[in-house]
Amino acid sequence: MQVYGPAYLHGAQAINSPHTNRAAQPTSAAATTATPTDELQLSDAGQIASRLADIPDIRADKVASAKAAIANGSYETSDKLDVALSRLLDEIG
Repeated sequence: MQVYGPAYLHGAQAINSPHTNRAAQPTSAAATTATPTDELQLSDAGQIASRLADIPDIRADKVASAKAAIANGSYETSDKLDVALSRLLDEIG
């Protein structure tokens, strides 16, 4: 199924009126007994969004310990800043 936006332009159209009598086309028995099948295709963004439910919950104990370390000033150490700086330089360069 194609979904077109509001700016889609149709090609040339027939000049016959839409209410003309047309001969009915016989349908084959195979076409009437075939069961239609549904198909779903997810975009890459949709697949990523569907995996969000698999992400584990927030670990409240880790968050609390990080907040406490930030509050008392022991979170930012020179070792951590050196590692962060080297990772930044690796990503830039």
